[in-house]
Amino acid sequence: MKKLLLASAVSMTMIGSVHADGHGGTYAFDDEGAHQFVTFKISHLGFSWLYGRFNEFDGQFVYDEENPENSSVSVTIDTSSVDSNHAERDKHLRSEDFLYVDDFPEASFQSTRVELGDDGEADIVGDLTLRGVTKEVTLDAKMLGHGEDPWGGYRMGFEAQTELALKDFGIPMDLGKASETVEVIISVEGIRQ
Repeated sequence: MKKLLLASAVSMTMIGSVHADGHGGTYAFDDEGAHQFVTFKISHLGFSWLYGRFNEFDGQFVYDEENPENSSVSVTIDTSSVDSNHAERDKHLRSEDFLYVDDFPEASFQSTRVELGDDGEADIVGDLTLRGVTKEVTLDAKMLGHGEDPWGGYRMGFEAQTELALKDFGIPMDLGKASETVEVIISVEGIRQ
């Protein structure tokens, strides 16, 4: 869940894989068209996988075409929008055992640096604040594509993933060794402003 914030950061990966002219600028997440996803996957007691997502989040990324490593991303997530396709479980995920949304209704990610790889991918490093705890996290990101859309705009899309340890963010629920970490996968499409 914490990863979701990072997800937005993923959009920054574009840096290493795109060299076309004129694609730099500030991109707002396409929340109106719902072309953005922050999803998570965690083991349930080692017996099965539990999947979920955050339905409400927003953000933007700035792509520096001349110096991609100077690009940045910021994301804000409404933690009460957690959705695991099960109302009672979602109620539990919003409780003090997990996200504690009454006291911490928002999670955020702000990138601090982008490290380019040789393979067209990038690490987006930044501060993730979840449940009142701020930790540095790294998103493994890659650009999916960019270009003009059919409506006269210009878009850029990225995918990123990371893994978070629940205890690092003060989540007290202990479901055993198999459930100590959560995998976060983020897919974001931005529209140039």
